Amino acid sequence: MMIAKGNGECIRGIGTDFVSIERIKGLHVRFGTRFLEKVFTPGEVRESGGNPQYLAGRFAVKESVLKALGTGLRGGLRWTDIETLTLPNGMPDVRYGGSVRTLAESRGGENLWASISHDGDFAVAFVVLTGRPI
Repeated sequence: MMIAKGNGECIRGIGTDFVSIERIKGLHVRFGTRFLEKVFTPGEVRESGGNPQYLAGRFAVKESVLKALGTGLRGGLRWTDIETLTLPNGMPDVRYGGSVRTLAESRGGENLWASISHDGDFAVAFVVLTGRPI
């Protein structure tokens, strides 16, 4: 997919995910720090303070990034290669490294833009991967 923007950047991929906050809470209760360390970066864990709503939103972002790349979690990709922290203005700041960065760059991706919302028992995220035309 390639949709040109006025500044020369193109949309290289989009992804969205819908997550049950109770599901994430249950995984945390069942597996404890093992779950947190496998899925979230130390910064995300620290910023969350264990809040299941926060964790569900970040999990939704990770899934959305993988969908924007068109891969799912395979081929050496790790949950912790994707990190979403909160900027002072409240916006999510998505960063990626490792195999996720390599894959994104091979597909022309340079920047990730995310939106996270919560309603009742659910969190949803929408991600856009942008970059220069290849």
